[in-house]
Amino acid sequence: MGGHTSAMESSERAALARRVKAAALALGFDRAGVARLAVTRESAFFGKWIGRGHHGEMAYLARNVAARVDPSTLFAGARSALVVALVYAHPEPDERSRPQARIARYAGGDDYHDVMLGRLRAVGDALEALAGRAVRWRAYVDTGPVLERVLAAHAGLGWIGKNSCVIDAELGSYFFLGVLASDLDLAPDEREPDHCGTCRACLDACPTDAFPEPHVLDATRCLSYTTIELRGAIPEPLRAAQGDWVFGCDICQDVCPWNSRSRRAIPPDAAGLRARLAPRPEWVAPTLAWLLALDEDAWRSATRRSALRRAKFRGLVRNALIAAGNAGDRSLIPLIERHAQGGDALLAEHARWALAQLAADPPE
Repeated sequence: MGGHTSAMESSERAALARRVKAAALALGFDRAGVARLAVTRESAFFGKWIGRGHHGEMAYLARNVAARVDPSTLFAGARSALVVALVYAHPEPDERSRPQARIARYAGGDDYHDVMLGRLRAVGDALEALAGRAVRWRAYVDTGPVLERVLAAHAGLGWIGKNSCVIDAELGSYFFLGVLASDLDLAPDEREPDHCGTCRACLDACPTDAFPEPHVLDATRCLSYTTIELRGAIPEPLRAAQGDWVFGCDICQDVCPWNSRSRRAIPPDAAGLRARLAPRPEWVAPTLAWLLALDEDAWRSATRRSALRRAKFRGLVRNALIAAGNAGDRSLIPLIERHAQGGDALLAEHARWALAQLAADPPE
């Protein structure tokens, strides 16, 4: 009798999990899976990662470490997580003319927090009806002490690649993740095996050697950190390697074989979520001249409702000055000189560096 009851409970847990995942897919997410909230090998490593200082100035990551390591402590009764993925892949311009700036593919449209959180909370609002009882839940999209990628891997949404991104065999890795933790006892999905094999493309392509070992990112050397999270000066040894990136970096994903156009599938966007993430025209291939000429009001207007706000105005200009120094285009000198002579000491120092690079690079 006990075995029969257990089988019924297992069947009910699986059926409820299917209903919850179906609701997420119906609301526009491209993938949905379930993971049990518990300490894992990957989450246990997080404390060591913090101890090595790989998080840099991102002090928020060092807070609530216990909850990141053991997500069952997120709130009383937390048992399982619905993990969702939303693809953001957008094609880059086929031809690039210098001096253009590069921004990470995810950042040129509406802020992904706004796009995803509303839909994820709508799934949360539906849990009571799906479960037939009151449900405690919390939604996270880079908004709390949650290791989204670890939970995604345990929910079967893909495997964690050597570049620390979650990779789906069909979607590639250009997608956002969201987590809906609840007190429901949902049947977890099976993990996807690691399909990276002996490939080192992402590790070898990183211009700043930000991976001390496979699967471990030293954020302090990553362009996504230095161009977005870092508030002070970009370390000089990393400036030339920044190239023309002014917000984030996609290199370790661009070189991944699982992201090749012939292999990657982009699902239909029936709910219109991906359309909101599409880059606005001014951010598809912004010129360095335009970025260097921005004042704070123009920046505020151009970045409204976008993730680009994260870098702040002076951060984006700082990054553009580095890119200008790497561009080898002397037509930018007047714009750079304006910042070199301005009152912002941080921007002035980066402008002087850029001018020195252009002076050392003789005109053709």
